[in-house]
Amino acid sequence: MLPWIIGLLVFQCYPFILSFVYSFTDFSILTPMKYLGLDNYIYMFTKDPLFYQSLKVTLIFVFISVPCKLVFALLIALLLNMKLRSINLFRTVYYLPSILGSSVAISILWGFLFNSTGLVNAMLAKLHIPTVNFLGSPDLALYTVSLLSVWQFGSSMVLFLAGLKQIPNELYEAARVDGASRIRTFFRITVPLLTPIVLFNVIMQMIHAFQEFTSAFVITHGGPLDSTYLYGLMLYENAFKFTKMGYASAQSWVLFVIILLFTLVIFKTSARWTFYEDGGDAK
Repeated sequence: MLPWIIGLLVFQCYPFILSFVYSFTDFSILTPMKYLGLDNYIYMFTKDPLFYQSLKVTLIFVFISVPCKLVFALLIALLLNMKLRSINLFRTVYYLPSILGSSVAISILWGFLFNSTGLVNAMLAKLHIPTVNFLGSPDLALYTVSLLSVWQFGSSMVLFLAGLKQIPNELYEAARVDGASRIRTFFRITVPLLTPIVLFNVIMQMIHAFQEFTSAFVITHGGPLDSTYLYGLMLYENAFKFTKMGYASAQSWVLFVIILLFTLVIFKTSARWTFYEDGGDAK
């Protein structure tokens, strides 16, 4: 285990602690570090308008992409749980977006699909439907970028599928004997027994959504009018475009606290809606 422990200490713990130190300094890599105290945090909360804009955009992105992705992943998992010929092939095909979706190449392809002269608008024109400025409209750009995140449902789908496999078939047989409909069976048996996986997926996808960067950077560069200026993009620009490493470190720690608070809230409220077969809870 020693190589893994060394990697953890050198490449994760050390930068994690060092970033906290940098957050109180004026540090730009090429110049000596200057201690500023809380100035970076004060400037962030009182004078930086892009901080609140990026935070607003990121929260909207999280509340759009995470629920839509999980609902879509669950629906696909239900379909792939059916006993069909070549079902393993379909499971593999549906998992591919989770492998490719976050890559730069797929983000570029997404931009080609939804730009003003892209494939989607070309199809709309063929159907004599007015074209839509998906990426050029401040009202639609964030939804278009969020759609790429929803398309990456593969990892959540696999977890839901594994959870569906663990539900005893006797419960469904008893429900059929009692005359329960499929919808009632889904909400009374399937959903309650999947809530532990729902909890895990919500937390993991929420953390990932708060850190999203590639899609906004490649497809829209934060535009138009900063409507897709995600927090991760702001961090990147301050750190590597403006070489404000100290300020970017302060912003990263604010993001860490925000993610931590959201995670704690989800854990604290999960006892009300998460069901465990052994009678335990999520504490």
